Amino acid sequence: MTNRFCVKSVTTCWLLGHFISFITTIALSRLNFCGSNIIDHVYCDLVPLLDLSCSDTLFINLEIYVLGAPTVMIPTTIIVMSYTYIVILILRVPSSTGRQKAFSTCSSHLIVVSIFYWALVSVYIIPPREQTGLGNKILSLLYTAFTPLINPIIYSLRNKDIKEAVQKAFHKHIM
Repeated sequence: MTNRFCVKSVTTCWLLGHFISFITTIALSRLNFCGSNIIDHVYCDLVPLLDLSCSDTLFINLEIYVLGAPTVMIPTTIIVMSYTYIVILILRVPSSTGRQKAFSTCSSHLIVVSIFYWALVSVYIIPPREQTGLGNKILSLLYTAFTPLINPIIYSLRNKDIKEAVQKAFHKHIM
């Protein structure tokens, strides 16, 4: 990967993300809200906000699926393809210790990414009729709070010194 490719990738992601947000914001600004202004959610999310509108939200729901599906599925596909290549390369490592170490390193990242994308797809891609309000809140917390919370924990536990300190503290607390 060259610096130029990295800059192009970041710029493209940034511009596409802002463009999609802008389109959705414009569509939301045209809605009428005539009832309660209390969002029954953990934070001001798009779908609960649409539930408060007394306007027809069919077009915006369609927009969410049309823009949301590629926004979620393209990065997911890239990640799956990348991990497929990584697994193929790891399987070519001659020593079992080397393979185990490589799989151990990749598995923590894959777990965090899987939790994030599973929750994201469940909230935004699966039709709302199949979701409960509480389930949607929990899934939203998974990808907005839980995933960023466990990410540093998982990666710091990969560090031998931190792992030993946690084990000492755990044993000290039990004893």
